[in-house]
Amino acid sequence: MENKSEASSYSHILKYTSIFGGMQGLNILIGIIRTKLVALILGPVGMGLVSLFNSTISFISSGTNLGLPNSSVKTLSEIYEQGDEEQLRHKIKLIRSLSFFVSLSGVIVCILLSSTLDMFTFSWGSHSLHFALLSPIVGMMAIIGGEMAILKSVRKLKSVAVISTINMVAALIISVPIYYIFGQSGIIPALTLMTLFQLLITFHYTRKLFPFEISFKRNIFCEGKEMIHLGLAFLVSGLFTTGADFVIRSYLSKFANLETLGFFNAGFMLTTTYAGMVFVALETDYFPRLSGVNKDVIARNLMVNRQIEVTFLLIAPMLLAFMIFMPLAILLLYSSSFISAVSMAQIIILALYLRSIKLPIAYLTLAKADSKAFMLLEGYSAILMVTAVIIGYQNMGLDGAGWGLVITGLVDLIVIYLFAHFRYHYVITSQVIRYVVYQLPLAILAFISTRLFIGTTYWVIGIILTIVSFGVSIFILHKKTSLWNKLISRWKSKVSY
Repeated sequence: MENKSEASSYSHILKYTSIFGGMQGLNILIGIIRTKLVALILGPVGMGLVSLFNSTISFISSGTNLGLPNSSVKTLSEIYEQGDEEQLRHKIKLIRSLSFFVSLSGVIVCILLSSTLDMFTFSWGSHSLHFALLSPIVGMMAIIGGEMAILKSVRKLKSVAVISTINMVAALIISVPIYYIFGQSGIIPALTLMTLFQLLITFHYTRKLFPFEISFKRNIFCEGKEMIHLGLAFLVSGLFTTGADFVIRSYLSKFANLETLGFFNAGFMLTTTYAGMVFVALETDYFPRLSGVNKDVIARNLMVNRQIEVTFLLIAPMLLAFMIFMPLAILLLYSSSFISAVSMAQIIILALYLRSIKLPIAYLTLAKADSKAFMLLEGYSAILMVTAVIIGYQNMGLDGAGWGLVITGLVDLIVIYLFAHFRYHYVITSQVIRYVVYQLPLAILAFISTRLFIGTTYWVIGIILTIVSFGVSIFILHKKTSLWNKLISRWKSKVSY
């Protein structure tokens, strides 16, 4: 019975990781087309501007949304598990009301800070109006965050995945023609229209479940005090995370140039965004489940370790393949103008191996609503990342920036594990360590081969290591889950039919 339960647990993790990873894979395929076209139209400088405006939107959004998109998930998930329909609808109305008010505050703050943002990010020209024009996007992002929290909390996970894919298609259809016609002048209009579409499609799904209602009563902030209190921790940590990203990109824009920023963004996007598709399931499926067992030490430790196992085994061979095929990926996704980003991107991939182990552990502080600890960990991590990346860039250029991210990832993993061990009694299992020992040396060998070999030798060694990595993961996952048997049974039933 225990073996069946274990297989079921692994199968659930693999199922939802595969669903969101698969949808993310489709999104990436669409994104490949969009990124390629945008890169050809705008070039490194234009891509640098897009990167800078996006990081600004994320920074202001994180600083003004009171952390509601995250704290709402925890609050609604607990009510949903209890089955209290009336209380659930009441809380959803409260969340929507709070989201409306933080949306207005985000718009106002963005307009007020436009001159400061211009001074901080650009060393030439006047761009205050550009930053002010980002304010409607910030406002819409706050509302979208609240609506997406509702879908995640009531386990409408397939809807979340579908919305993501529709948004990617819309981004392709909207942005490319605008960039082609207006060039860099079309960046802000394109971003605004894409966000508006995202808002409308999200509303289409949420209003079918819960009719849209908001309240303008004065006591909504008092009633939402508990969510806001937890949300403030998310807000501060979000400011640390997006602030670090904003500072790094602003530094490269001001003290290097927009072309260098474009190279950095290309490498960062290729690795952290595209190769990180497996991480999507952590926030959407894993976090609500972990919140549900946050008071049971044995259950949550089991859940964390199994999540690490599946996440690491799924992502390790993909990362290795991505590292080997990075030169082709740059040409496919961008153009030959971005070839300078290849080396940095291959270095950053090493940091993603560490991240796949760290993230499931890091979610413990969120599931436990340990706001002070969460802020402390995020704050030190952000300071470390900014320091490591800037020092690395000053000494070794873009490669140094990549090594800065690797150092940050390694120190993060050590600190978060020690903290979770002593604070929440978390213990990593020997199985997790064994799987890391199987896969990590393959990654190191692959990285070394990218530095030592060229031509046929490079590709032969790289492809062999990739096949071995995939083989190891498939073999282990086959032993741990019942999905393989289910697929065989379905195939046999269809054949017999």
